[in-house]
Amino acid sequence: MLSRLFERGANVLMIAMMAVMVALVFGNVVLRYAFNSGIVFSEEASRFVFMWLTLVGALLVMKDNAHLGMSTVVARLGERGQRLCRGVADLGALACCLLLAHGSWKLVVIGMDDRAPVTGVPIGLVYACLLVSSVGMALMLVGSLWRLFTGRMAREELVADTGSAGE
Repeated sequence: MLSRLFERGANVLMIAMMAVMVALVFGNVVLRYAFNSGIVFSEEASRFVFMWLTLVGALLVMKDNAHLGMSTVVARLGERGQRLCRGVADLGALACCLLLAHGSWKLVVIGMDDRAPVTGVPIGLVYACLLVSSVGMALMLVGSLWRLFTGRMAREELVADTGSAGE
């Protein structure tokens, strides 16, 4: 229930961010070419929105286990080998997410005193997208590792089904 609510909220947020970004960039292009004018904050604001859009999207892709993967070798292993590879991969990704969360927390704290030159937005709010994404991914990885180590992860989940271009 909570997962579905999160997913729906994140999808709505991504749609809104994409609409804002398109409106800012398209409006700025039209104003520049048609009226030799422009929206002053458009470039900076659309860059910040793009960062949030990308990292919230990465979080949703992680939830769906749809990131690119190299499953050719792992798919040929037995169940024990697949579980081992999944555990190593999830532990490595968790370590990376924790390092990213630690570093991005420091950036957010430092960046709250700095303001973007045009919009005046605290840079810490921009860097917060890294924190949200890394903490969210770390939580998903902890859940995945819990299910793996307690034997609750089905064999079908051990190898990502990325499909093929010919299908």
